[in-house]
Amino acid sequence: MIPYVVTTAAIALGCGIVVAAVGFLVLRRLGTRSIAASVSAVVIVAVSAVILSLLVAHEAMLISSVDTPRLVLIVGVTGAVSLGCALWLGRRLAADSMWAEEMRERERDLEASRREVIAWVSHDLRTPLAGMRAMTEALEDSVVSDPATVQEYHRRLRQETDRMTVLVDDLFQLSRINAGALQLTLEQVSLRDIVSDAVSAAAPVAAAKGVVLSADPAGLPVVTGSESELNRVVRNLLDNAIRHSPAGQVVTVRGGQEGAHGWFSVTDSCGGIPAGDLDRVFELAFRGELARTPVADAGGGLGLAIARGLVEAHDGEIAVRNEGQGCRFDVRLPTAPAGHNDQVT
Repeated sequence: MIPYVVTTAAIALGCGIVVAAVGFLVLRRLGTRSIAASVSAVVIVAVSAVILSLLVAHEAMLISSVDTPRLVLIVGVTGAVSLGCALWLGRRLAADSMWAEEMRERERDLEASRREVIAWVSHDLRTPLAGMRAMTEALEDSVVSDPATVQEYHRRLRQETDRMTVLVDDLFQLSRINAGALQLTLEQVSLRDIVSDAVSAAAPVAAAKGVVLSADPAGLPVVTGSESELNRVVRNLLDNAIRHSPAGQVVTVRGGQEGAHGWFSVTDSCGGIPAGDLDRVFELAFRGELARTPVADAGGGLGLAIARGLVEAHDGEIAVRNEGQGCRFDVRLPTAPAGHNDQVT
């Protein structure tokens, strides 16, 4: 009995080693690192080792010729089922691995963006703070005393304070968007009124720079959204367009309705955006100026990122493309349900 057991064990061990070695060499020659291929190879090697062991044991007369076909059939069917499960499991593991890698890559990109934002914001805060400190010390030490100069210092202090307030507000809004803490109060709002109000608010800034605003909001529909957040989207796009358009050029706002979506666009005269930067303009702190008209105040680089976050929070879409002598930002938003989608007169 013992020699029979030893012989059988030796046959099984030898066949297993031979089949495993062949499988290893095949995988190495193919050079594949696919998870599905690796898992399938394990099953194929195991089943092949069992079948080979049975054949060798049969030749050695350790298994009767009656039992061998049955065993081979059982092992073959089981192996086929196991191979199918292995292929499914391998593809599932491969998909999970790719998803995990994409998440790690996204986390690395987000971390790089956060570091870039911190660097930009630190610079943007340090500059006005240094100026405010110098003016405050001058006022405190009575370095300036004539009323006109004092009034000018107070005016500049207020301007720098407003500038920092806008930057901090942008950071707060962006943090809410990225943290998923943005809560929208959705209602039926007139996109025409929102665009009209934003254009009116931006008119003094455009006039001071010599940029002409051309708006035709008459065809804009009623959409489902939050009025304050949508107003900010339009203001951010207008501020960006005015900032990058040279004096004497035109910033155009128009829109309409297509199916179940209302849309509006803001077209500037920035000189165009390099093709390689079009997909990056909505990134945090992106300030590509390779083709655009250079500007003294590029802002915090957060306005377009905030606009994208707010539009996506409304289940809308925002995109940019070059058009004519500038670029065009398009926003699409879901319209109000039937019965509420009448244009406000």
